[in-house]
Amino acid sequence: MSEWVLILGGSTGHGAATAKRLAQDGYGIIAFHFDRGDAKKVALKTIAEVNEITKGRCHYFNTNAASEKAIDEYIPEIKKITKEKPLKLLLHSIAFGTTTNFFGEKPVTQRQMDMTIHVMGNALLYWTQKLHESELLGNGSRILGLTSEGNYLAMEGYGPVSVAKVAMEAIIRQIGWELGQFGITANAVQAGVTPTRALTKITDNWELWVENTKKRNPMRRTTTPEDIAGTISMLLKPDADFINCSIIYCDGGESRSGIL
Repeated sequence: MSEWVLILGGSTGHGAATAKRLAQDGYGIIAFHFDRGDAKKVALKTIAEVNEITKGRCHYFNTNAASEKAIDEYIPEIKKITKEKPLKLLLHSIAFGTTTNFFGEKPVTQRQMDMTIHVMGNALLYWTQKLHESELLGNGSRILGLTSEGNYLAMEGYGPVSVAKVAMEAIIRQIGWELGQFGITANAVQAGVTPTRALTKITDNWELWVENTKKRNPMRRTTTPEDIAGTISMLLKPDADFINCSIIYCDGGESRSGIL
């Protein structure tokens, strides 16, 4: 297979699992991450694994993928890598934003809100615009973003991220509506509570979240990054060509279960 996928946030969590799964499916992997310290050690391990699976058909860039400068700088590089062929997938999996409440001891600031909405929402639009202009999206290309139950439920410390994810869902819906005529589809995948590094940043009570989730999930477990990776793998198949402007749930029925 000569097709390539682009993952924004491909070093840990859902992004890393998806990179490994799609590498196993035969895709070349282009990914961005923005890691420092201990997180960089995890990223380097992921990169080594993906590089081995793809036999060198992977390119990871450690920079802020949400910046306009990075988009303009790396799109020509991506064109070289794919030999100007359209990408099969653009996946937004960046989990970087402010996790705090709107009120209380440390209420969210305008700067924090603007940054969170940009990085976790608007950046997907800007990437899609530039990729489309550069003819790096074509018939059969997929635009995917990751969302969560926190978009319609109020949660401790999740407010800014919730706003960003709701914005991303609206962006995805509009992208699919406007680009569907070219065979380009856009959808969101909603994961259940997943014990990843990102979850630990949302609340100090994340372990309690995990235990409560296991009780209320019909399948009595939490979502794994591999669950999400498998769903994304399926969505790249031709059978999914007509799925567009939608939210696909991969949570074991968690979002349809009452709080116990």
